[in-house]
Amino acid sequence: MTNRIALITGASRGIGRACALSIAASGARVVVAARQVDKLEEVANEIRSAGGEAFVVAIDLASPDSIKEGFARTAKDFGRIDILVNNAGLTRDGLALRMKRDDWDAVIQTNLSGSFFCIQQVLPGMVKERWGRIVNITSVVGESGNPGQANYVASKAGLIGLTKSLAQELASRNITVNAVAPGFIETDMTSSLSDDLKGKITGSVPLRRIGKPEEIAAAVKFLASEDASYITGHVLDVNGGMFMR
Repeated sequence: MTNRIALITGASRGIGRACALSIAASGARVVVAARQVDKLEEVANEIRSAGGEAFVVAIDLASPDSIKEGFARTAKDFGRIDILVNNAGLTRDGLALRMKRDDWDAVIQTNLSGSFFCIQQVLPGMVKERWGRIVNITSVVGESGNPGQANYVASKAGLIGLTKSLAQELASRNITVNAVAPGFIETDMTSSLSDDLKGKITGSVPLRRIGKPEEIAAAVKFLASEDASYITGHVLDVNGGMFMR
């Protein structure tokens, strides 16, 4: 990935951080994006300490204006974007019967609409260069469903549909669009679960463990590489076998 420029959203922690470190280690210049600039600076410093090049940009995926401003600043200070990893996301769980409109809108806006608006920002440059890699982070529950997460599941299932549609739309320009669907991964989102619930989850996974962010990052790095040049519109499951299609 030498001389490629990659932007990763939600890069301040968890899967996004792991993706940023992994892609930077492969030789790409990396733009780390999220709302928490202080956390982003920590990730960027890790990349720089390892000899890589990193640029920090504050982006709120819930705000189309923030997305436009963040990508404009990146283009001005760091250059074009060759690789986009749409990782940022949030959850606001609740039963559908009692789910508030704000909780539905916030999750759809950030996880699905925000990802689409990010893609729109990178497309002109990718089309011009006739090369691009877009990797959307969806979820195992976007394929299987999950009670109490209608908004989150809808957003992640929507990302899968978006991935397949754009893969067909952009293939003639040598731009690939793929998705990675993590299972239960060791992140802040899962750290708050009780030990009992974690035990039940582990019991439902054939590999009998929760995954690591680095294992998701490895899949993302592959799909963003030249080695994956003949793969597009694909959803790569990294879930320990808990859901098989």
